[in-house]
Amino acid sequence: MRDFLQITRGTAPLIVSFPHTGTEIPADLLPHYVSPWQATRDTDWWIDQLYDFAKDLGATTLRTTINRSVIDVNRDPSGVSLYPGQATTELCPTTDFDGASLYLAGQAPQESEIARRRETYFAPYHAALTQEIARLRKVHEKIVLYDAHSIRSHIPRLFEGELPQFNFGTNSGASCNPALAATIELHCAASGESHITNGRFKGGYITRNNGAPHQGVHAVQMELSCRGYMDEPAVINEHTWPTPYHPQRAAKIRDTLNKILNACLEFVAS
Repeated sequence: MRDFLQITRGTAPLIVSFPHTGTEIPADLLPHYVSPWQATRDTDWWIDQLYDFAKDLGATTLRTTINRSVIDVNRDPSGVSLYPGQATTELCPTTDFDGASLYLAGQAPQESEIARRRETYFAPYHAALTQEIARLRKVHEKIVLYDAHSIRSHIPRLFEGELPQFNFGTNSGASCNPALAATIELHCAASGESHITNGRFKGGYITRNNGAPHQGVHAVQMELSCRGYMDEPAVINEHTWPTPYHPQRAAKIRDTLNKILNACLEFVAS
Protein backbone atom coordinates (compact mmCIF):
# COMPACT_ATOMS: atom_id res chain seq x y z
CA MET A 1 0.00 0.00 0.00
CA ARG A 2 1.25 3.50 -0.79
CA ASP A 3 2.63 5.14 2.34
CA PHE A 4 0.41 8.22 1.90
CA LEU A 5 -2.75 6.11 2.02
CA GLN A 6 -4.16 5.18 5.40
CA ILE A 7 -6.79 2.46 5.26
CA THR A 8 -8.55 0.81 8.17
CA ARG A 9 -10.61 -2.12 6.93
CA GLY A 10 -13.86 -2.91 8.66
CA THR A 11 -16.55 -5.46 7.87
CA ALA A 12 -19.63 -3.22 8.15
CA PRO A 13 -21.25 -2.01 4.90
CA LEU A 14 -19.92 1.52 5.41
CA ILE A 15 -16.91 3.40 4.05
CA VAL A 16 -15.91 6.80 5.44
CA SER A 17 -13.63 8.75 3.12
CA PHE A 18 -11.33 11.57 4.27
CA PRO A 19 -9.90 13.13 1.09
CA HIS A 20 -8.91 16.51 2.54
CA THR A 21 -7.42 15.90 6.00
CA GLY A 22 -3.83 15.40 4.83
CA THR A 23 -1.25 18.06 5.67
CA GLU A 24 1.82 16.71 3.85
CA ILE A 25 3.51 18.63 1.04
CA PRO A 26 6.30 16.62 -0.65
CA ALA A 27 9.69 18.20 0.05
CA ASP A 28 10.46 18.73 -3.63
CA LEU A 29 7.28 20.78 -4.07
CA LEU A 30 7.51 23.01 -0.99
CA PRO A 31 9.90 25.58 -2.55
CA HIS A 32 7.29 26.38 -5.21
CA TYR A 33 4.63 27.49 -2.71
CA VAL A 34 4.25 30.95 -1.19
CA SER A 35 4.47 29.32 2.26
CA PRO A 36 3.67 25.99 3.96
CA TRP A 37 0.88 27.69 5.91
CA GLN A 38 -0.67 29.14 2.76
CA ALA A 39 -0.49 25.74 1.11
CA THR A 40 -2.31 23.94 3.93
CA ARG A 41 -4.73 26.58 5.21
CA ASP A 42 -7.78 25.00 3.51
CA THR A 43 -7.23 21.55 4.99
CA ASP A 44 -10.33 19.86 6.45
CA TRP A 45 -8.86 20.31 9.92
CA TRP A 46 -9.35 17.51 12.49
CA ILE A 47 -12.18 15.85 10.57
CA ASP A 48 -10.68 12.37 10.91
CA GLN A 49 -10.47 13.00 14.67
CA LEU A 50 -14.09 14.16 14.76
CA TYR A 51 -15.19 10.88 13.14
CA ASP A 52 -12.82 8.57 15.02
CA PHE A 53 -15.83 6.67 16.39
CA ALA A 54 -16.56 5.32 12.89
CA LYS A 55 -14.05 2.50 13.35
CA ASP A 56 -16.00 1.32 16.41
CA LEU A 57 -19.03 0.93 14.12
CA GLY A 58 -17.04 -1.42 11.90
CA ALA A 59 -16.63 1.15 9.14
CA THR A 60 -13.78 1.09 6.66
CA THR A 61 -11.92 4.41 6.58
CA LEU A 62 -9.73 5.77 3.81
CA ARG A 63 -7.48 8.80 4.12
CA THR A 64 -4.66 10.41 2.16
CA THR A 65 -1.92 12.23 4.07
CA ILE A 66 -1.16 14.41 1.00
CA ASN A 67 -2.60 17.90 1.21
CA ARG A 68 -5.32 18.98 -1.19
CA SER A 69 -3.15 21.82 -2.52
CA VAL A 70 -0.88 19.19 -4.13
CA ILE A 71 -3.82 17.49 -5.81
CA ASP A 72 -7.47 17.37 -4.85
CA VAL A 73 -8.70 13.79 -4.99
CA ASN A 74 -12.29 15.06 -4.81
CA ARG A 75 -12.11 16.90 -8.16
CA ASP A 76 -12.81 15.53 -11.63
CA PRO A 77 -9.46 14.24 -12.95
CA SER A 78 -10.22 15.74 -16.36
CA GLY A 79 -10.19 19.20 -14.79
CA VAL A 80 -13.86 19.87 -15.57
CA SER A 81 -15.49 22.07 -12.90
CA LEU A 82 -17.97 20.36 -10.58
CA TYR A 83 -19.72 23.69 -10.07
CA PRO A 84 -19.85 25.50 -13.43
CA GLY A 85 -20.23 29.25 -13.06
CA GLN A 86 -19.23 29.24 -9.39
CA ALA A 87 -15.85 29.92 -7.81
CA THR A 88 -14.01 26.74 -6.92
CA THR A 89 -10.50 25.28 -6.88
CA GLU A 90 -8.87 23.14 -9.54
CA LEU A 91 -7.60 19.56 -9.60
CA CYS A 92 -4.20 20.98 -8.65
CA PRO A 93 -5.27 24.23 -6.98
CA THR A 94 -3.39 27.41 -7.84
CA THR A 95 -5.33 29.60 -5.40
CA ASP A 96 -6.76 29.11 -1.92
CA PHE A 97 -10.45 29.46 -1.08
CA ASP A 98 -10.10 33.21 -0.71
CA GLY A 99 -8.48 33.58 -4.13
CA ALA A 100 -4.88 34.17 -2.97
CA SER A 101 -2.14 32.52 -5.03
CA LEU A 102 -0.70 29.34 -3.56
CA TYR A 103 2.42 29.44 -5.72
CA LEU A 104 5.27 31.83 -6.25
CA ALA A 105 5.24 33.64 -9.60
CA GLY A 106 5.81 31.20 -12.45
CA GLN A 107 5.86 28.16 -10.14
CA ALA A 108 2.31 26.80 -10.58
CA PRO A 109 2.17 23.21 -11.93
CA GLN A 110 1.97 22.81 -15.70
CA GLU A 111 0.23 20.02 -17.63
CA SER A 112 3.03 17.46 -17.29
CA GLU A 113 3.34 18.03 -13.54
CA ILE A 114 -0.41 17.81 -13.07
CA ALA A 115 -0.36 14.48 -14.94
CA ARG A 116 2.44 13.23 -12.68
CA ARG A 117 0.54 14.15 -9.53
CA ARG A 118 -2.61 12.57 -10.90
CA GLU A 119 -0.78 9.29 -11.48
CA THR A 120 1.18 9.42 -8.21
CA TYR A 121 -1.50 10.52 -5.74
CA PHE A 122 -4.96 10.74 -7.32
CA ALA A 123 -5.10 7.36 -9.06
CA PRO A 124 -3.99 5.30 -6.02
CA TYR A 125 -6.63 6.92 -3.80
CA HIS A 126 -9.41 6.06 -6.20
CA ALA A 127 -8.03 2.60 -6.91
CA ALA A 128 -8.07 1.91 -3.16
CA LEU A 129 -11.61 3.26 -2.86
CA THR A 130 -12.78 1.09 -5.76
CA GLN A 131 -11.14 -1.93 -4.17
CA GLU A 132 -12.82 -1.35 -0.80
CA ILE A 133 -16.21 -0.85 -2.43
CA ALA A 134 -15.80 -4.11 -4.33
CA ARG A 135 -14.63 -5.97 -1.20
CA LEU A 136 -17.66 -4.92 0.82
CA ARG A 137 -20.12 -5.43 -2.02
CA LYS A 138 -19.07 -9.09 -2.20
CA VAL A 139 -20.61 -9.63 1.23
CA HIS A 140 -23.27 -6.90 1.43
CA GLU A 141 -26.19 -6.29 -0.92
CA LYS A 142 -25.75 -2.54 -0.47
CA ILE A 143 -23.25 -0.23 1.18
CA VAL A 144 -22.90 3.46 2.01
CA LEU A 145 -19.93 5.58 0.99
CA TYR A 146 -19.82 8.60 3.30
CA ASP A 147 -17.46 11.38 2.19
CA ALA A 148 -16.48 13.54 5.19
CA HIS A 149 -15.47 17.20 4.86
CA SER A 150 -15.34 20.56 6.63
CA ILE A 151 -14.83 24.19 5.69
CA ARG A 152 -14.68 27.60 7.35
CA SER A 153 -18.09 29.14 8.02
CA HIS A 154 -17.39 32.39 6.17
CA ILE A 155 -15.69 32.44 2.76
CA PRO A 156 -17.25 35.24 0.68
CA ARG A 157 -15.56 34.10 -2.54
CA LEU A 158 -17.33 30.74 -2.35
CA PHE A 159 -20.67 31.56 -0.73
CA GLU A 160 -22.61 34.43 0.82
CA GLY A 161 -23.06 34.88 4.55
CA GLU A 162 -22.59 32.06 7.05
CA LEU A 163 -22.60 28.49 5.80
CA PRO A 164 -25.06 26.12 7.52
CA GLN A 165 -23.58 23.74 10.08
CA PHE A 166 -24.58 20.64 8.11
CA ASN A 167 -24.23 20.74 4.32
CA PHE A 168 -25.47 17.41 3.01
CA GLY A 169 -25.01 16.45 -0.64
CA THR A 170 -26.35 13.63 -2.80
CA ASN A 171 -25.51 14.97 -6.27
CA SER A 172 -29.02 16.42 -6.40
CA GLY A 173 -30.54 13.07 -5.49
CA ALA A 174 -28.61 10.92 -7.98
CA SER A 175 -26.05 9.30 -5.66
CA CYS A 176 -28.21 7.65 -2.98
CA ASN A 177 -31.67 6.34 -2.20
CA PRO A 178 -34.16 9.10 -1.26
CA ALA A 179 -35.09 7.24 1.94
CA LEU A 180 -31.50 7.37 3.19
CA ALA A 181 -31.24 11.05 2.30
CA ALA A 182 -34.47 11.81 4.16
CA THR A 183 -33.27 10.00 7.28
CA ILE A 184 -29.98 11.92 7.32
CA GLU A 185 -31.90 15.18 6.86
CA LEU A 186 -34.07 14.31 9.88
CA HIS A 187 -31.02 13.82 12.09
CA CYS A 188 -29.57 17.13 10.92
CA ALA A 189 -32.84 18.87 11.71
CA ALA A 190 -33.10 17.18 15.13
CA SER A 191 -29.69 18.59 16.06
CA GLY A 192 -31.17 22.08 16.21
CA GLU A 193 -28.32 23.34 14.01
CA SER A 194 -28.67 24.94 10.60
CA HIS A 195 -28.65 22.50 7.70
CA ILE A 196 -29.22 22.23 3.97
CA THR A 197 -29.35 19.49 1.37
CA ASN A 198 -27.76 19.93 -2.06
CA GLY A 199 -27.09 23.60 -1.44
CA ARG A 200 -23.69 25.12 -2.21
CA PHE A 201 -22.10 21.69 -1.78
CA LYS A 202 -23.87 18.88 -3.63
CA GLY A 203 -21.06 16.35 -3.43
CA GLY A 204 -17.68 16.23 -5.14
CA TYR A 205 -16.11 13.76 -7.52
CA ILE A 206 -16.03 10.96 -4.94
CA THR A 207 -19.78 11.14 -4.39
CA ARG A 208 -20.64 11.66 -8.05
CA ASN A 209 -18.28 9.04 -9.45
CA ASN A 210 -19.10 6.26 -7.00
CA GLY A 211 -22.73 6.80 -6.12
CA ALA A 212 -24.72 4.10 -7.92
CA PRO A 213 -27.81 3.34 -5.84
CA HIS A 214 -29.22 0.88 -8.39
CA GLN A 215 -25.97 -1.09 -8.06
CA GLY A 216 -26.03 -1.06 -4.25
CA VAL A 217 -23.61 1.82 -3.64
CA HIS A 218 -25.18 4.82 -1.92
CA ALA A 219 -22.80 7.78 -1.76
CA VAL A 220 -23.28 10.96 0.28
CA GLN A 221 -21.13 13.94 1.20
CA MET A 222 -21.25 15.85 4.48
CA GLU A 223 -19.59 19.25 4.54
CA LEU A 224 -19.49 20.61 8.09
CA SER A 225 -18.82 24.18 9.09
CA CYS A 226 -15.69 24.17 11.24
CA ARG A 227 -17.38 26.16 14.03
CA GLY A 228 -19.08 22.98 15.20
CA TYR A 229 -15.88 21.51 16.58
CA MET A 230 -13.19 24.23 16.69
CA ASP A 231 -12.93 27.98 17.22
CA GLU A 232 -13.09 30.14 14.11
CA PRO A 233 -11.25 33.44 14.63
CA ALA A 234 -12.49 36.62 12.97
CA VAL A 235 -9.12 37.06 11.27
CA ILE A 236 -7.51 34.07 9.56
CA ASN A 237 -3.73 34.18 9.36
CA GLU A 238 -0.74 32.00 10.19
CA HIS A 239 -0.91 33.08 13.85
CA THR A 240 -4.61 32.34 14.34
CA TRP A 241 -5.35 29.34 12.08
CA PRO A 242 -5.86 26.49 12.52
CA THR A 243 -7.14 26.47 16.07
CA PRO A 244 -7.05 23.20 18.06
CA TYR A 245 -9.75 20.59 18.03
CA HIS A 246 -12.32 21.53 20.69
CA PRO A 247 -13.68 18.29 22.29
CA GLN A 248 -16.35 20.01 24.36
CA ARG A 249 -17.70 21.95 21.39
CA ALA A 250 -17.46 18.87 19.18
CA ALA A 251 -19.53 16.68 21.52
CA LYS A 252 -22.91 17.78 20.17
CA ILE A 253 -21.84 17.48 16.54
CA ARG A 254 -20.30 14.06 17.18
CA ASP A 255 -23.56 12.85 18.70
CA THR A 256 -25.45 13.82 15.54
CA LEU A 257 -22.79 12.36 13.26
CA ASN A 258 -22.88 9.11 15.25
CA LYS A 259 -26.62 8.93 14.74
CA ILE A 260 -26.17 9.61 11.02
CA LEU A 261 -23.61 6.85 10.53
CA ASN A 262 -25.78 4.44 12.52
CA ALA A 263 -28.72 5.45 10.31
CA CYS A 264 -26.60 4.57 7.27
CA LEU A 265 -25.99 1.11 8.73
CA GLU A 266 -29.66 0.67 9.54
CA PHE A 267 -30.58 1.63 5.99
CA VAL A 268 -28.30 -0.94 4.36
CA ALA A 269 -29.53 -3.61 6.78
CA SER A 270 -33.19 -3.02 5.88
